[in-house]
Amino acid sequence: MADLSINLAGISSPNPFWLASAPPTNTGYQVQRAFEAGWGGAVWKTLGDPIINTSSRFAAINFNGQRVAGFNNIELITDRPLEVNLKEIYETKKRFPNHALVVSLMVEPKREKWHEIVKRVEAVGVDGLELNFGCPHGMAERGMGAASGQQPDLVEAQTMWAKEAAQTPVIVKLTPNITDITATARAAARGGADAISLINTINSLAGVDIHTWNTIPHVGGKGAHGGYCGPAVKPIALNMLAECARDPLVGIPISGIGGISNWQDTVEFMLMGASGVQICTAAMHHGFRIIDELVTGLNDYLDDKGIASVSDLVGKSVERYSSWGDLDLNYKIVAQINTETCINCNKCHIACEDTSHQCIERHIDANGQAYLKVREEDCVGCNLCSIVCPVDGAIDMVQLSSGLAPMSWNQRQQALAAVGMGSSSINKEAIS
Repeated sequence: MADLSINLAGISSPNPFWLASAPPTNTGYQVQRAFEAGWGGAVWKTLGDPIINTSSRFAAINFNGQRVAGFNNIELITDRPLEVNLKEIYETKKRFPNHALVVSLMVEPKREKWHEIVKRVEAVGVDGLELNFGCPHGMAERGMGAASGQQPDLVEAQTMWAKEAAQTPVIVKLTPNITDITATARAAARGGADAISLINTINSLAGVDIHTWNTIPHVGGKGAHGGYCGPAVKPIALNMLAECARDPLVGIPISGIGGISNWQDTVEFMLMGASGVQICTAAMHHGFRIIDELVTGLNDYLDDKGIASVSDLVGKSVERYSSWGDLDLNYKIVAQINTETCINCNKCHIACEDTSHQCIERHIDANGQAYLKVREEDCVGCNLCSIVCPVDGAIDMVQLSSGLAPMSWNQRQQALAAVGMGSSSINKEAIS
């Protein structure tokens, strides 16, 4: 079996699966149950000045028969006294010395506040700290969470304040509710962060009850924006992870978060630069025992690939992620329909005819049977037909030789610039 152990910025863990800071890590009882089940680590639910949570605080988006495709919450940080949390953290670490125990922290953006809480938490024997600059609701209205995380100068300053007092690795958790997440990732790195984690939840309103007109969820008839997570946010998280992983001005390890529901998602996140992952919604949906499927699936995948250590996956796809301007405009693929597999539902034809490039034609064979065929010279390889097709293997996207050398938009513009303004339009047309 492959080696599943990881080391993220000096924090060791028997496997890459950590519980994210959230309801599943609210108490010592829960975290210890998770470690008994086989989770490699946990980030303790955010500590700070205890708050009062609302009654009715979760909502879910169910889509096309899948329950909890997305998850929304208006829950805030811990509502339990700091002393109680510290006692349970100490007991948990004592019972499970080989599991990663990181504690999430959030206080006002004041140096003395960060120094105080860092010292108190580290005194009970934690493996690391995670600074919560991501909560989009409740705490942000108090000047913390995403309100700090959206300002690079505050991210840098607070990271530096925490590092001044910290003896253990400091992870900075970033908000996705920002135009460019690399701006705050770079700020965290400048502040001395040992790692970053992303993404925290996305600003959201789960829905509106069309019968009562109340928001979902609501508290006595009133609602508020919350944080969105679960499988639906995975593409957003992957993009932000990739942007940070390929940015040389970030250059620190990353703990991946956002819609990770199975071992396949974990592989994707690690290939795109995550040294380990944090999971919340999947555990809330299925319980801590999903760790068995996560570990077994990841082990089998690594064995099948002949990969000795899970850490060998980290970042292997980062170099394949670039800007649009670097993509080869002469790369050519077309759709090909396998008539033996096709069930003639016509979804591809309708999608192409109505919303794409009108290149799928209906034909009748010698036996009077209808079939579909792609007019390849007009196919732009958009993938839409294969996406809407309900039958696996009925439509293949096949690469064709364009007969042209690779040419990206950036290369094209550079070539045009080299021709110069004084050159003939014929030369410019040849380049284009």
